[in-house]
Amino acid sequence: MRARPTGLTKDAGWQIGVSRTLPHPPSAVWEFVSGPEGLALWLGPGAELTPERGAPYRTADGVEGEVRGYRPGDRIRVTYGPTTVQVAVSPAGDGTRAVLRLHQERMASREERERQRAHWRDVAARIAAALDGRADPGASARP
Repeated sequence: MRARPTGLTKDAGWQIGVSRTLPHPPSAVWEFVSGPEGLALWLGPGAELTPERGAPYRTADGVEGEVRGYRPGDRIRVTYGPTTVQVAVSPAGDGTRAVLRLHQERMASREERERQRAHWRDVAARIAAALDGRADPGASARP
């Protein structure tokens, strides 16, 4: 039996996942990635999501898709062209930090997977920079 290449799944084609631990509470990271500024960074400019399964969306660049899953404070899963993209936020350590996970599946080739690895690393870096640039990103999430 021949082993599958790294990133190639049995049922979902090629996939890539990128994660980054951020020095911000999970609630602040979630608020950002699910809000207009964060959606623009990971989904595309002009993206607006209705948090309901099956809800359509369209970016200013003309990308169309639908919400496949939306669990507030946890994850958003959407179609993006022929692929599926998921953004998830979870607590790290004592909960003062968050892990941001960006995942894409159903890609057509190893080359596309490598391009998207670079893309999602850049997106994670831009999200981190945007959160770091806020005066107090956790203020609205704190009691």
